[in-house]
Amino acid sequence: MIVKEEFLSRLRKIFDLNLYEVKVWTALLSRGTSTAGELSSISDVPRSRTYDILESLEKKGFIVMKLGKPIKFVALKPEEVIERVKKNLIVAANEKSKRLERLKGDDVLEELNGIFTDGIKFVEPTDLSGALKGRQNIYNHLDMLVREAQNTITLVTTADGLSRKLEVLLPSLEKAKKRGVTIRIAAPITEENKQVAKDFMKVAKVKDTEGLKARFMVIDSEQLMFMLLNDEEVHPAYDVGVWLNTEFFAQALESLFEIAWNNFKAIK
Repeated sequence: MIVKEEFLSRLRKIFDLNLYEVKVWTALLSRGTSTAGELSSISDVPRSRTYDILESLEKKGFIVMKLGKPIKFVALKPEEVIERVKKNLIVAANEKSKRLERLKGDDVLEELNGIFTDGIKFVEPTDLSGALKGRQNIYNHLDMLVREAQNTITLVTTADGLSRKLEVLLPSLEKAKKRGVTIRIAAPITEENKQVAKDFMKVAKVKDTEGLKARFMVIDSEQLMFMLLNDEEVHPAYDVGVWLNTEFFAQALESLFEIAWNNFKAIK
């Protein structure tokens, strides 16, 4: 059986499998049912590893072991595999989420916070900076900054960015508003995102930048997060953000924003 390396690579990424697992799975798909020995020969996977691989694939929901001697393995329809893998991922994610939620009242969290608090004493504020790769990582960090905000939040984004941030940031922005945080959002307002802007207006002052393209957030005139690339031209996985804890730069940018804010168009 010959399967192109490019296709195997795609399967590995999609289903989160290693190379041996992908080779054995596709070999079994090509036969329907087969023994471990046959699959080892077809897939070019060492026989000593084949049983472990088949056991792993069975646990993950890709195949079924057939009773009898010799032991054979049965391939499932790819559509069924997708459904099983999806369900397994949801179950695993829920279990991990519950386990992490229980940590909130656990002494493990207290100890971790103690380690962090002791360590942060020796860190200069300007050293608290870094680069974040991937849009989801960027959004996670933005959400953290919003949750930590005490006084002000200034958010400037693109037309598409405004729509994406509704689901990501709105819950934390609502809580920030209840804490008394002043929130301002500026973005190009279009027919497509006008309703999104109105949803944001429940928690923030929102204005139309009329086509200006910028992506940054300033928190409490101290912390700054800005994105380096045009979101219309970069794949989400390759988006890049820079986080800085710099009162000097944050206040300077916010002063410039203040001038621009007065010229931005109010939303009707």
